[in-house]
Amino acid sequence: MCTKGPDVTLPRGAQAGISLVELVMFIVIVSIGVVGILSVMNVTTKSSADPMIRKQALAIAESLLEEIELQPFTYCFPDDPVYAGATLPVSSAACSPGKSEDVLPVAPRVGNAEGVAREAQNVSDYHGFTMANRIRDIGGNTVAELAGYRAKVAISQVAFTDVAAPADTLKIDVTVTGPSDTSITLSGYRMRYAPNALP
Repeated sequence: MCTKGPDVTLPRGAQAGISLVELVMFIVIVSIGVVGILSVMNVTTKSSADPMIRKQALAIAESLLEEIELQPFTYCFPDDPVYAGATLPVSSAACSPGKSEDVLPVAPRVGNAEGVAREAQNVSDYHGFTMANRIRDIGGNTVAELAGYRAKVAISQVAFTDVAAPADTLKIDVTVTGPSDTSITLSGYRMRYAPNALP
C-alpha cells in the first residue's frame, strides 16, 4: 500500500526561483572564469610570432633561394681558360687546377652584406653566404625595414640513386631568422643539367 506524503504548498508571495544572493554568486564565478580565459589568451597572443614577421622572413628566404637556383651550375668556373678553347669540357676533370665546381668553396665567392660586392657566377658561390641584420635588395641597397633579419645559406652535395653523381646535385638550404625568435628554412635542389652554359 502506497501512502502519499503531505502536499507542500508555497506560502502566498513566496518566489519559486533563484535568490538575489545566488544570482550574484553566479555572476562572480562566471566573471572569474572569463578573466582567467582572457588572461591565458593574452599570454598566448604575446608569445606567438607576429604573422607579418613570419611573412617577411618567408619572402626573404624565397627570394634568396630563387636567386641561387637561377645561377648556372657548370663543370668549371666561368672564368676558367678552358672555356676559351675550341672544345668545351665534358667533365670537371678537364678544368684547370683549382677551377672545378665539384668542390664546394670554403668561403662564399659572392659578396655579402659585410664584404666586398662580387657577382655570383655559379650556384656554389653562395655556399656559406650570410646577410646579417642588413638584408639587401637585388640592386645591393640595404632595406631598412628588414634590419632585424639575418639570412644564411648552406649548400651540400647530394646523391640521387641512379640519376647523378653527388657532385652533380646540390641541396640549397636558406635559413632566415628574425625578431621574436622567428626562424624559417627553405630547401631546394639544383642539378647540373647544362654544365657548359656560361652566364
